[in-house]
Amino acid sequence: MQTWRLDLSWDGRGYLGWQRQPQGPTVQQAVEEALARVLAEPARVDASGRTDAGVHALHQVAAFRTAVVRTPRGLVGGLNHHLPRDIACLDAQVAPEGFDPRRWTRGKLYRYRVLVRRPRCPFRQGLTWHLGQALDVDAMARAAAAFPGTHDFSSFQAQGCSAEHPVRRLASARVLRHEDEVWLELEGHGFLRHQVRIMAGTLVEVGLGRQPEGWPAQVLAARDRTRAGPTLPAEGLWLVRVDCPMTPRPGHLAAGEDDPDPGDT
Repeated sequence: MQTWRLDLSWDGRGYLGWQRQPQGPTVQQAVEEALARVLAEPARVDASGRTDAGVHALHQVAAFRTAVVRTPRGLVGGLNHHLPRDIACLDAQVAPEGFDPRRWTRGKLYRYRVLVRRPRCPFRQGLTWHLGQALDVDAMARAAAAFPGTHDFSSFQAQGCSAEHPVRRLASARVLRHEDEVWLELEGHGFLRHQVRIMAGTLVEVGLGRQPEGWPAQVLAARDRTRAGPTLPAEGLWLVRVDCPMTPRPGHLAAGEDDPDPGDT
């Protein structure tokens, strides 16, 4: 048996997130079905974490095990032949024994994209959240400075989250202008259910002038979901990058320990 690493990318509009579920199509289901055709036998594919319905991924890391012999080039080509056109395999390579993208991942970068121009953009429908009005990006950036560090993020945790505790560490929180969009970028090791979308909704309240710059810090300290802003739609959320080297991170979790990223973003 060999362990393989897959680097994947997808448009989330047609899927109910990563994880298989009976209600409809998911990315995991599509990848496993394509892989079964390439290998001529079933294989389970596990990713570094789950994403919610409608969330997109520029880069996700996954892994599977098989005794079937394939070359990296043949595996990438075969998967892309059988995958739907809105999912792509970017790379495939044999991984070290024990490779586990969920526990070996050292960090993830999420980006929430807000389209602020008044007219909608037909080419970005379902790929950004269309707000259609200006935001005070500088005020949002100053407000976001409260988020980096290790905190109890209960105020930004949606109901139904399976995490054992709400403490997470954010390496950075940035608010950027990008042409006619405003981007919120959050980088950290693990995220709670809908955490990025709730934090984005909270900062938008500041950007619209409805709340002062110091309000997000107060929300964070309150540890109360009812104090935060709305959960923004999934269509604006992108998993941009997964930092998952081929060696385990120092002190990586063993099987059965608390998973740092069990919830959907």
